[in-house]
Amino acid sequence: MKENSQEEQANGYTAKDIKVLGGLEGVRKRPAMYIGSTDKGGMHHLVYEVVDNGIDEVLAGYCKNIEVILHEDGSVSVIDDGRGIPVDEHPTEKKSAVEVIMTTLHAGGKFDANSYKISGGLHGVGVSVVNALSEDLTVEVYRDGKIYRQTYKKGLTASPLKTAGSTKLHGTKVTFIPDKSIFTQSSKFDFDFLSKRLRELAFLNPSATISIIDEADDKKHIFHYDGGVTSFVKFLNDGTNVLHDEPIYMKKEKDGVIVEVALQYNEKYGEFVLSFVNNINTIEGGSHLAGFKAALTRVLNDYKTKNAPEKFKKIILSGDDAREGLTAVISLKVPEPQFEGQTKTKLGNSEVKGIVESVASEGLQTFLEENPRVAGVVLQKIIQASHAREAARKARELTRRKSSLEISSLPGKLSDCSLRDPKQCEIFLVEGDSAGGSAKGGRDRRFQAILPLKGKIINVEKARLAKVLSNDEIRATITALGTGIGEDFNLDKLRYDKIIIMTDADVDGAHIRTLILTLFYRHFKELVEKDKVFIAQPPLFLVRKGNFKKYLISEEELQNFMIDSSAADVSIRCGGQKGVELKKEHNKKFLEAVIYTNKYLKKLRLKDLTNAQILKYMAMEKLPVARFEDKLFYSDEEVLSFKREYREARNAEQESGEDERIKVINFPEIARLVKNIKQLNHYGAEMDADPATFKKPVVVRGKTGESICDTLMAVMEAFEEAGRTGLVIQRYKGLGEMNPDQLWETTMDPLSRHLVSIKLEDSVEAERIFTTLMGDVVESRRQFIQDNALKVQNLDI
Repeated sequence: MKENSQEEQANGYTAKDIKVLGGLEGVRKRPAMYIGSTDKGGMHHLVYEVVDNGIDEVLAGYCKNIEVILHEDGSVSVIDDGRGIPVDEHPTEKKSAVEVIMTTLHAGGKFDANSYKISGGLHGVGVSVVNALSEDLTVEVYRDGKIYRQTYKKGLTASPLKTAGSTKLHGTKVTFIPDKSIFTQSSKFDFDFLSKRLRELAFLNPSATISIIDEADDKKHIFHYDGGVTSFVKFLNDGTNVLHDEPIYMKKEKDGVIVEVALQYNEKYGEFVLSFVNNINTIEGGSHLAGFKAALTRVLNDYKTKNAPEKFKKIILSGDDAREGLTAVISLKVPEPQFEGQTKTKLGNSEVKGIVESVASEGLQTFLEENPRVAGVVLQKIIQASHAREAARKARELTRRKSSLEISSLPGKLSDCSLRDPKQCEIFLVEGDSAGGSAKGGRDRRFQAILPLKGKIINVEKARLAKVLSNDEIRATITALGTGIGEDFNLDKLRYDKIIIMTDADVDGAHIRTLILTLFYRHFKELVEKDKVFIAQPPLFLVRKGNFKKYLISEEELQNFMIDSSAADVSIRCGGQKGVELKKEHNKKFLEAVIYTNKYLKKLRLKDLTNAQILKYMAMEKLPVARFEDKLFYSDEEVLSFKREYREARNAEQESGEDERIKVINFPEIARLVKNIKQLNHYGAEMDADPATFKKPVVVRGKTGESICDTLMAVMEAFEEAGRTGLVIQRYKGLGEMNPDQLWETTMDPLSRHLVSIKLEDSVEAERIFTTLMGDVVESRRQFIQDNALKVQNLDI
């Protein structure tokens, strides 16, 4: 009966279900009102809005697969296999429901109580705002056996809704490119940034498979987790020593609110708790998180009073004690959530606190009573935490400063600045005394302070706070910053607006930098979240030519510099010695075509395509975009249709991780390769049977001689060699090699330096990386090193 009812609802999802609340006016004028900001976060929010439409279909039971594709031209496609946006005429707007949804603010099924019982997109601005803030947007609807397509430009309809063919698919595909005039700070989507959100959604919606593909960088993730939030907790605790094998899990519906909690204790000293409401990550917490914390502390105190040895019964466990070593995920489905702020990061429903507290208390009490061994291990852990908290309190007393203005209590080796306004000041945490000496000599004493750190600080990942505070270098850092640590931490007392970590560009420098970052992540996380922590980027090279000099921070920058500087100074003859010489103004475009042709060939070979296959595909009248075994696909729609049919055919065997066996090889590089080879042919550089080799050599003549180049790589090397002519290249290995003036000019001068801002964009991945690299479990660290060893470049030992 339920399946029939759902099928009837799917067939009955039409234009009359779309509620309209207003127009799109003002979105382009004030985009931050709708997406939070126009920086990187705002641009990526556009993708989340489209994905959330698919998730709403998942929650309603109509969608199983969502795919995000990042295209090389900067556009992105989001494809779902839901019901497909209705295409019939809207009863009041007198145009198709697709066009209403795409061009009208607050138009969508989520405002109709019968369409979506639970929805993540509370504000409902959704895809219409994405349309308004895109240069171009194309929507395709797969519905009723047909493909419907419509295009838009900057929110305005550019073409009528047309039938573009027939299909077996059902669902919606939205492809858009953000408007560069609005998103001026960032124009490229970040694969890892998007993956974080998509991974969360897959954990929170175990019935869905969510994938993301980056065509430019050949990266792909497929997320599917049958275990839901339990799998999420196991994922977070991967690489740690857990106190009990399986997470504690509870799920219950009360007063229309579905509460789902999974938690597991480990041997670490911090806590990691994530909370979600209707799939939205409530970063700032709210009433649901308060309810969970209250339940946890109360239940554990009650259990201790009843079951602990007599000498421990009088100890009052604090919330921090109860959460030491805790990893937890709390997920709620709330019919009418009240979020504080447009960014929807804090739940305001007061009644939810009591609901969560009741469900969590009942579930936790039952578990502890039924699992006395696990209960005993957890109790021992939190009693130890209580003792350690008292020891840390005493240790903090030794490091606490009376006032941030009392210079006498500052560390003796701190070279402080003269200004007292923290907003104008910055501090450099410098590796070693020699570099500290250069930094002191090169700094601007008015606003720049220097704190040299001797040797390597302790690894705080493996130490409780009392031990952390016994380290001289860490104590000096805490005192210099002025914020205090732990319970005493106060951001308002921070003495500097920027904290800049400055270490050598070698292995030891990288290790010291990692230890300092671990300290900030574990004990000064708010400084990271408030964008106060930076890494200085000292140059790796100094390039000189006569009176000209330039500092370069990487091998790639050096290579690009040498190639660019040679383009105007060399002559290029395609087709051998008797070939035609290119005009100087064409040198750069010729070289770009060489570089891109080489790049795409490398990518295709990494996908196990032979030269013969590459040439065969390039010669086809219609270029293929992907392959599965011997079957070729000529459009994204063909690939999508095949994947869905494949999954459905094998779904009965195994659902979790099913996509991993669909070995579809995507190669959008074929079309790009053809384009660049045509460009080379245009200049007279025809390719041989091996597409990396020329039929006739390319002659590159520089000031010191000529090179006869038979291959793409030979041309690139000839340009690089020509660029080296007359250059003096100095490589720096340590900050101490620079004199004070050089250090100021390259690394400390606010007008010319390069700083990397340390941002906590993916707290889940950050937690896993710090645990893997700095924690106690050797096996996971060894695996990480083995998996990433071949990616290492420029290793200085």
